[in-house]
Amino acid sequence: MNLLHSLVPSLGRNGGQVRPEASPAQADLGPTVRPVYTLKETDDAYGATVYLPGVTKDGLDIDTENGVLTVVGRRSWKQPESWTSLYRESSDATYVLSLRLDLSIDVDKIHAELNDGVLRLSLPKSEALKPRKIAVS
Repeated sequence: MNLLHSLVPSLGRNGGQVRPEASPAQADLGPTVRPVYTLKETDDAYGATVYLPGVTKDGLDIDTENGVLTVVGRRSWKQPESWTSLYRESSDATYVLSLRLDLSIDVDKIHAELNDGVLRLSLPKSEALKPRKIAVS
């Protein structure tokens, strides 16, 4: 077990994936697939990289509710009517990823950036939990 999973077990792959009841907004998503993602930790924040090929900023929804971070990515490509598809490597399924957030994360300062289908999330730790140097008088 690595340091990240021992300190914050709720962010781990096995413990972090939650399957909440489908909200009304997610009920009409149709078939969904969980995207590939990685988690990293620094002294100031946790970082999540989520791979969402084919998703643009218009098709991306990120929200937090009741300690759960939910990422929903919809692909925007539509096949032209004049095309006949012989083979397609990817499906039209919507990406849905739900991660349970630890209490040490400052939800108001979460930052997200999407470039070429790669979503980078910065989940900053609250100031009270950051290491500090204490001066001796």
